[in-house]
Amino acid sequence: MVAAADPIACESSEYVDPDWIVVLPRRKKRKGQPKTPPPEDEHQKPWAPPDTEVDSTKKLKLVQNMQTCLKKLESSKFYDLFINQIQDPEVSTCFTRVLGSEPKMNMVMYGIGSIESFEAPRLQLSLAILMKRRFEWVGEIEVFDPVLSATEIKVIESLGCSVMSLNEQGRRETVKPMLFFMPHCEAVLYHNLLETNWDVNKLRNMALFGNSFEAYEHHASVVKDYIASAYTKRILIARTFTDEFRIPVVPDDHCKAFHESSWHFFNPESEKGLPIV
Repeated sequence: MVAAADPIACESSEYVDPDWIVVLPRRKKRKGQPKTPPPEDEHQKPWAPPDTEVDSTKKLKLVQNMQTCLKKLESSKFYDLFINQIQDPEVSTCFTRVLGSEPKMNMVMYGIGSIESFEAPRLQLSLAILMKRRFEWVGEIEVFDPVLSATEIKVIESLGCSVMSLNEQGRRETVKPMLFFMPHCEAVLYHNLLETNWDVNKLRNMALFGNSFEAYEHHASVVKDYIASAYTKRILIARTFTDEFRIPVVPDDHCKAFHESSWHFFNPESEKGLPIV
């Protein structure tokens, strides 16, 4: 089920490859944030930033940029629409279903990108932080991207988040309710997350904010001779038991950071079990 998108929407995106969705505004070309390359294997690996020194000048500037971004986003029309959608009874019921008897769900952010180099990652991190400030049921925020520098890590930690020391490659097991924040990640990370939790109860423990599964399905339906890859195949199967709510966006500077994103809640039927993929 997909909720109708807000009538004031961003300009449409183009899909270059179903495994690697690049969302770009049509009106002006911009340098996009670098995307994390697909994992070489499925093993989780210890990780540390490539540099070890924190640049105090860059840190101060980045802290200021993040504070500006938080204020800018919090006062935006997009943020009002985003919060109103979460509080909508149809959506809030889904969050309540995921929480069950737990008071909170922690948030995991994969593929955030460089918050020093690009505004889109700063906006995405800001939105996660504002969610935690607004809703008591949002727990701790964990962040990971292998492009993060030591300076960026210090700034992220100063904002009340933690940075993982393990490259999970999207394979966090949902033994309890968890919110995954993954806008504009590549398909392999969604595949890894779904594969790791390909269990009725684990899927029900998950709320996912990321690329629209409906958009993957639409791409598959309009591309001639389309054959789903190993990564998109699981996404398309999960789509059959997913409640999806497109994020309402407005045509402003926030569009590039959240365009074609949705909330996803998984509700497979216990008696049917899950397809073997």
